Amino acid sequence: MSLPTVAQSYKYDIGGSLGMTGYFGDANNGNMWKRPGVTIGGLFRYIHNSRWAFKANLNAATVSGDSKNIQNKYPQTEPYKFTSTLVDLGLTAEFNFLNFGSGPRYKNYKPISPYMVAGIGFVTSICDGHLAASFMVPVGVGVKYKLKQRLNLGFEFTMRKEFSDCIDQLSDLNGIKHSFAKNTDWYSFAMFTVSYEFGKRCVRCNHIE
Repeated sequence: MSLPTVAQSYKYDIGGSLGMTGYFGDANNGNMWKRPGVTIGGLFRYIHNSRWAFKANLNAATVSGDSKNIQNKYPQTEPYKFTSTLVDLGLTAEFNFLNFGSGPRYKNYKPISPYMVAGIGFVTSICDGHLAASFMVPVGVGVKYKLKQRLNLGFEFTMRKEFSDCIDQLSDLNGIKHSFAKNTDWYSFAMFTVSYEFGKRCVRCNHIE
């Protein structure tokens, strides 16, 4: 008598991402997608179980802003425009709302699951030849889809709060400096991802660790 085949579970996930970048700050307090940029990156994910995963991602992105059509009236006569190149490193935790994965029916795995993500990170920016760096906090939501047993597709939207003025190189167009925690610079990533799982888990006595 042959035993039924058990779907293999994997511990790691590696892949790439491509998407759009938005900016919300001193030079844009309206629609963050008014001057969209591009982001490209890579990810490495440790799959703790079907609900929890921990991810490291490295992204390169462009953001830009223009105060020309901003509602506030600033003391300077010329509108402020900028374009920044960002290098973004994040460490995040992901919580799947469903048991994401493939396997025995009794485990109630689902090939698709929405999830939420939050963590910490570090961002460097080059704007008009000036290099700056800051800590940042990413928070967001996403959805994963298992195209095949080891191949995953995904979409993720995150807002990333940085704690300095390194993106637009502005303290405030009104000349009012903010404190470390009270700053108006945010940027966002809307990314599509493709990833591949590897690193088989051990199967012992019908229990997958």
